[in-house]
Amino acid sequence: MTKNIASARISSESSRLLKELNNSFPFDKLLYKEDIQGSLAHATMLEAQEIISKDDLENITVGLNEILEEIESGKWSLKDDSEDIHMAIEGRLTSKIGDAGKRLHTARSRNDQVALDFRLYVQNHNIEIMGLLLELINTIVNVANEHTETLLPGMTHLQHAQPINFGFHMMAYANMFKRDCERFASSYERNNYSPIGCAALAGTPHNIDRELTAQKLGFNAPTQNCLDTVSDRDFALEILFNISTLMMHMSRLSEEIILWCSSEFRFVTLSDKHSTGSSIMPQKKNPDIPELLRGKTGRVNGNLIGLLTVMKGLPLAYNKDMQEDKEGVFDSIKTAELSLAVMSEMLLEMRINSDKMQNACMVGHLSATDLADYLVKKIGIPFRDAYHTVGNVVNMAENVGIDISELTLEQLQSIEPRIDNEAIDILDNRASMNARTSQGGTATIRTIEQIADMKKWLELYTSH
Repeated sequence: MTKNIASARISSESSRLLKELNNSFPFDKLLYKEDIQGSLAHATMLEAQEIISKDDLENITVGLNEILEEIESGKWSLKDDSEDIHMAIEGRLTSKIGDAGKRLHTARSRNDQVALDFRLYVQNHNIEIMGLLLELINTIVNVANEHTETLLPGMTHLQHAQPINFGFHMMAYANMFKRDCERFASSYERNNYSPIGCAALAGTPHNIDRELTAQKLGFNAPTQNCLDTVSDRDFALEILFNISTLMMHMSRLSEEIILWCSSEFRFVTLSDKHSTGSSIMPQKKNPDIPELLRGKTGRVNGNLIGLLTVMKGLPLAYNKDMQEDKEGVFDSIKTAELSLAVMSEMLLEMRINSDKMQNACMVGHLSATDLADYLVKKIGIPFRDAYHTVGNVVNMAENVGIDISELTLEQLQSIEPRIDNEAIDILDNRASMNARTSQGGTATIRTIEQIADMKKWLELYTSH
């Protein structure tokens, strides 16, 4: 029987089913870079503290770098019978350099080793996702900048409400994704503390230097409490929550794109390379990308709920349940990064049908609120009375089959004789859009300000 290098207490061969249940190697092999990075830092610290010799450090460094090259070149395909990536790399190292490889695990446990590798992976992908978010926000800002005067029916309850410009609508999504980016940045800072050196749960009697390993690995500092550290998966939960919120925002944008490219709207046209056809209907052009992005939101939400459920009843410190922490995170990260890239690419090539948007603004009496405000400000009618007066005007427009903005002065005066020519100008949809000059409003001048502010924010974040 081959003895497991991490099972000194167990004297008999594990059951085949236990091995299968316990084996995390098929998925945690993704952590090979982080595992080698952590081991190199740990070995450097051990030598600096005279816990291992210079020769051992040199052999460990050479051996680990060789293993990294073997993995990345495909010489070692990571098809191993080890139970996890940590034992696989340690076993490979020991087979290469002998006893020096066995000394590498001094003053650490798989508990803090796993916590380190996983945290490094999550931190790296916090940065990766932030970069992709910045690209998407920049794409949206560029689309918005071209359409600050393109009229679009703003909606509530999916019903035409007030005229806005398309740039203003797109900037709403830019602000959503800005908040997402800030969440990933906040999570990165909050979790940028090194677990290594906590050992199993209580620290180690060896004279280690946790500050040194934290510095070598790019962390702000070591974590404060070893028991909390090996038990902590908040960093994984945070990235799952952040991805779920991000994908919810992506799903909302996807839903609107799906509606906009339908025959009923025709506000946008997706490029052929971002659409698919039907196997039976040759005329079809389907918006599969936004549909898939909308659907993948359910997938990442499930990953978040899954890990929350795993963690909810665990006593301190490490429990084997926590092996279930990785697959959902790996899946959500891969989903988010692909989704961000494809959304940005799709938006860059999406055609905006401005005439269709403008024609749609002539449905639903979008400037009705402007007439009510005019009656309040110009004539002094209480708003609630003005509200009902405009309701009568809308009914008249409905009866004659035109939009409220197409009514004549005489028709308006038949409802309220004090209305004058100023109302005709106010009822124009473009005038209505540009009248909303309050901070954050849809007026073209305000939309341009929002775009300028977002560009400044992008420059600041990109420079960091």
